[in-house]
Amino acid sequence: MAKVDYIAILDKAWQQHLAERQPDALTVISLFAGCGGSSLGYSMAGFRELLAVEWDDNAVATFKLNFPEVQVYHGDIHKLTVEQCLKMIGLQPGELDVLDGSPPCQGFSTAGKRQIDDKRNQLYMEFVRLLRGLRPKVFVMENVSGLVKGKMKLVFADIMRELKASGYRVRCKLLNAMYFQVPQSRQRLIWIGVRDDLGIEASFPKAQGRPITVRKALAGIEYLDGPIPARNTKLAECCLGMKQGETASNFYNKNWGFNLSRLAWNKPAPTFTKGGGACGLIHPELPRKCIAVEYQAVMSFPRQYQTAGTEEESRAVFGNSVPPLFMRAIAGHIRTEILEHMAGMGLEPKSLES
Repeated sequence: MAKVDYIAILDKAWQQHLAERQPDALTVISLFAGCGGSSLGYSMAGFRELLAVEWDDNAVATFKLNFPEVQVYHGDIHKLTVEQCLKMIGLQPGELDVLDGSPPCQGFSTAGKRQIDDKRNQLYMEFVRLLRGLRPKVFVMENVSGLVKGKMKLVFADIMRELKASGYRVRCKLLNAMYFQVPQSRQRLIWIGVRDDLGIEASFPKAQGRPITVRKALAGIEYLDGPIPARNTKLAECCLGMKQGETASNFYNKNWGFNLSRLAWNKPAPTFTKGGGACGLIHPELPRKCIAVEYQAVMSFPRQYQTAGTEEESRAVFGNSVPPLFMRAIAGHIRTEILEHMAGMGLEPKSLES
């Protein structure tokens, strides 16, 4: 079996991101852009981003460090009109290639309280509103797997109904990032929609390989500081005593209100989140929780990616991100199997100007 050089994979992907874009490069807008995980994936796949929409100050600051040439709407998405968006990107309805978005998922996640009336559960309607106004050829929406579990299935059904009613052939599939060169078991729902008039069905990328281990993900990381000790007594006990692959609830034989797991060197990591307080992932050997540079590696952000915030803020923006290599696989599939296929068939979208 061929050895996987994860650092080489990230370095090659970074060079793809840096490659010069032609004027006719495929275009994308990223809603709920965060610090740029999805944006980086699209860039690695050869797209040219026209606009990113995000409200969080630190996420925007990090995004701008890495995408100085991309316009950013820094504010409340509710206040961004279709007309304003079109003016910023200089396109007419129907001309944009891809609209991408990852509405905040805390209201749906099994790691949270899962309240069906959580206001964040309705942010997908802002994606739908802009989708109907911009009329891109393709859209991609990402969210947590919790949307198809329990009472949240009602919200999932509403989302599917609204997306299909927007004039798109829509499919949704549960994909795991660990099969797309991301060293992390991270299941996410991916919606892909193709505009009705284009006559092409939505489809998804196939797995790109076997999972990459934590050992390969963290290889070559240079630690400038010593281990960060746990301040909380029970957290310190977990960091010192938990075995690789063990969870805090198993360690204490009851629920102490912790959501902790220790990484195992020879497996992909569990899902990384922002990991505040007594939640998150513990280093496989060191007596501490994972730090930002480890989050960066396991989330598949190349080493060259810069962050603007503190250690805690950097962990948060990485943990809330879409892994770039995961989105690169999705974007690359859309490019070759949908958009370039459409061009090869000589399909030209109809004029959609109002």
